[in-house]
Amino acid sequence: MASIKKRGKTYQFTVSHMVNGKSKPIRKGGFRTKKEAQIAAAEIESQLSKGLLPHLTPVPIDDYFDKWVRLYKTNISVTTRKHYEYTYKAIKEYFGSKPLQEITRHDYQMFINQFGSSRSKETVEKVNTHNIRACVKDAMDEQIIHRDFTRNAVITYTVPAKKSEEKHLNYKESEILLKEIWENINKGLGYSLLLLGLTSGMRFGEMVGLTRKDFDFKKNTIRINKTWGYMKRHPEGFGPTKNEQSVRTITMNPTVMAHFKKLFKTMPTNIHQLVFYSPTSRYKVISNTNANKLLKKTLSNLGIEPITIHGLRHTHASVLLYKNISIHYVSERLGHGDIDTTLREYTHVIKELREKEEQATIKIFEKMIG
Repeated sequence: MASIKKRGKTYQFTVSHMVNGKSKPIRKGGFRTKKEAQIAAAEIESQLSKGLLPHLTPVPIDDYFDKWVRLYKTNISVTTRKHYEYTYKAIKEYFGSKPLQEITRHDYQMFINQFGSSRSKETVEKVNTHNIRACVKDAMDEQIIHRDFTRNAVITYTVPAKKSEEKHLNYKESEILLKEIWENINKGLGYSLLLLGLTSGMRFGEMVGLTRKDFDFKKNTIRINKTWGYMKRHPEGFGPTKNEQSVRTITMNPTVMAHFKKLFKTMPTNIHQLVFYSPTSRYKVISNTNANKLLKKTLSNLGIEPITIHGLRHTHASVLLYKNISIHYVSERLGHGDIDTTLREYTHVIKELREKEEQATIKIFEKMIG
């Protein structure tokens, strides 16, 4: 049973605790009322009964998150690091330096509600799931806290996310676009970039970071192990991929590879041997803005609702999944950090496939009976 004593204007609890046969009582003071000290002492006794060693030293959430990112998120891209900095700023603005031990599920839900009051579902989910929840789980592993205050948090948001249809083309539209790109393939390097984006699923930074040496025309493969800074917030020149899984080698269809083999014989070289080099561009590669303009113009001329260059990556994955390519392979080909990312981003396609498989299953047994 814990003992409670008054120390000046505050209260202190003492909980008996034995370590290797020796008495090591746990004390903590500074409580405004006797009731607060009793509740805190009961929590400590509950933890000890479960074999958990209480972590009494307050650990500010902002400080812990900052150290956690620095320690465990070293091999990440500049863009991903920006996401963590964004989360840190949100934590600092709402919680300040409030100790992890004092944050309740109620507190965290209030944070999510306020944070989501001016943001999209995608942004709130990323901050909650990938950033804060992962950090909190590590704090639990270190026994700093013993309850996951992010568990079952309800994601609230006000800015509607883009519909999946706006992010990618369906199979028929992608087929029409590919034919159109191919018919204009000799009209400029921009069309070669669109061709590669649709048939490889690469990120834009990965495409503009490609050099001639990354193309293996004997094996029809392209090696992806770097990116190129094409925006102000990116490091200048070559940079790392988004994550370790993004370093990969993908197999391409022979027709596309034959195009680039022919292209390399006619296009001038440059100091970095960049494939999508543009001497007049600020960042020395085809700009994301110009690439998007070309794609928008091409799709508009075809009577197809425009998407962005990044939408070509979504289109590539959607086409593969629609054609029953394994989601594990799609995840690997895209360079996703884990398969959960693939499942989350392409739920709409997986749902369509499930409905189709459901009907196919019914027909199989109908045919067997009939």
